[in-house]
Formats: sequence, structure tokens, C-alpha cells
Amino acid sequence: MIKDFLPICRADMEARGWDSVDFVYVIGDAYVDHPSFGHAIISRILEANNYRVGIISQPDWKNKKSIDIYGRPRLGFIISAGNMDSMVNHYTVSKKRRHNDAFTPGGVYGKRPDYATVVYGNLIRQTYKDVPVIIGGIEASLRRLAHYDYWSDTVKRSILLDSGADLLLYGMGERSIVEVADALDSGLDIRDITFVPGSVYKTKSLDSVYDAIRLPSFKDITESKRKYAESFYTQYINTDPFSGQRMVESYGEHLYVVQNPAAKPLTTAEMDRVYGLNYMRTYHPSYEAAGGVPAIEEVKFSLVSNRGCFGGCSFCALTFHQGR
Repeated sequence: MIKDFLPICRADMEARGWDSVDFVYVIGDAYVDHPSFGHAIISRILEANNYRVGIISQPDWKNKKSIDIYGRPRLGFIISAGNMDSMVNHYTVSKKRRHNDAFTPGGVYGKRPDYATVVYGNLIRQTYKDVPVIIGGIEASLRRLAHYDYWSDTVKRSILLDSGADLLLYGMGERSIVEVADALDSGLDIRDITFVPGSVYKTKSLDSVYDAIRLPSFKDITESKRKYAESFYTQYINTDPFSGQRMVESYGEHLYVVQNPAAKPLTTAEMDRVYGLNYMRTYHPSYEAAGGVPAIEEVKFSLVSNRGCFGGCSFCALTFHQGR
């Protein structure tokens, strides 16, 4: 295995002797190959399982050619808005624009769009109508079902629908991304990958969904705050990977979003393996001229001791994302 950064352009891909990649990973952050960054973990996990991954960092969302630098990936696209929700990254709680972005080279603001996961997903769909698209990361994870959007003061649909993606992986994705990659590699259609823990998929029929909790419909929660609260409470008490149930949310008679139970947490040995992968543990050298990536400074020498939280504080979404 080559000890180097993963490709960020076609020249890097060809320098490795590859004629194509298995996955194109589109990210809203700068490319930092350090395990404090979700994209680094997921890309290195895939590499360790013999998949070829090419990174596209902060593409120009106004130009559909910006996601076409590797050509058509063999298995699919993966999208992450970055380590932060793009709206939190862009705006203060009083909805004022921030002036810098610690996850961008030189701290420059404005290198990703608002609602980045949705924008990137639709950007890909302009060129590739039928290539599998998988979304994940904090932005997708917290918006996996219908949700109240503070920034627009509206209830929005599952991000899976608005992004045009085929599959959403929520929470910590080391197990689920490999299971999805192996399923695609075996020839399964992305629409048939409905069995992966920690995933959310869409379907036109519930004929094969026999053991799910029915959440209030999207129509119901947009019309009633009480129904919205009931729906979120049901979701919240089903975040546990051992006791959580499958859930279904209706968007009319012929469209449903199904959330599978959360993925099991990693064992100590598995987590040690994840953090011992072939990371370069810094940002890509192409960012040196801009002054590097500020976000690396506070985590460069950090150690991960645990994930999730047992606190359940009302102001924090960590339990909903990573579990208790």
C-alpha cells in the first residue's frame, strides 16, 4: 500500500497506475488526511479494504465539470458536507454570516455552498443520472428524516430526497461503508441495498418492510408541532444500536423513507485498527501556499477515547448522531 495522500486529481490517479477509481469522494472541507476528519477515516477504511478512492475537495458547485475530474467511478460517489453542518459553518446563531472557515485553506470563507450535501448531490446528478450516490457525515446524519430547518424556519424533507442520493449512512460509518462497498462490488443494485445497519433508503413500496415503526407522515408533521415532537421523540429513543427499531416515514402513497437501526459500535480492537491506518496526519501539501488548514491545529495531536455521549443534553445533537 502506497504511503501517500490519496489522489486529488486525474494526474495523481494516473501516477498510481489507475485508469479509474472505485469511489469518488466529494467533500466540503479541505482534504486533511487525519483521523479527526470524517472523510479521512472513511477513505482510508475503503483503501484498507482494497477500494480505490479519489478525493474531490470543495468543488466549484456552479460548474458541473468540477465533479468529473476522474470520470465515471466504477462503484459510485460518496458525499460529505464536511466535519460541520454547512449552515453552522456559514452562519452564527443570529443568522449572521461568518467571516472565516477553519476547514478551508487559509481560513477563507465561501468555498462550499449552503446545504452542501444537497447541492453536491444535485451537481452530480446533472452529469451522472444512474451512478450510485451515497451521502453521509454530520449534515446528512442529522437531516436523515424530516426535520426542522432553523435557517429557513421550515420543516424540510429527508435530505436523502432533496439531494437526489440513493442511500444515506448515518452515525459513525466505518462498518456500513464497507458493507455497502462490498455489496456494490458484488453486483447488487444500489436500490437493493436495504439491509445495512446505519443506513436510510427510499422506496416506493413497503411490501418488504414488515417490522418498522410508522412515524407520522411528512404532511402530518408540517401541519402539527405536536406530531413533529412525537416523531422526533420516537426517533430519539430508537438511536440505540441494540434496541433501536426500524422506522418508516411517509411522503405520500408511493414514496417512503426507511431508517434501519444504527450500526453496532466498534470494538476496542476495531477502533484501534481504524486509528492506526495509513494517515498522513496533516493537510494536503497543495494547501501550504494558502497557509494550511486552521482546523488541524487543535486536533493534530489528539487522542480519541470514546464516541457518543450518555448525557442527552437538550442543546446537543451528538447522541442523535453517534448514539449513547
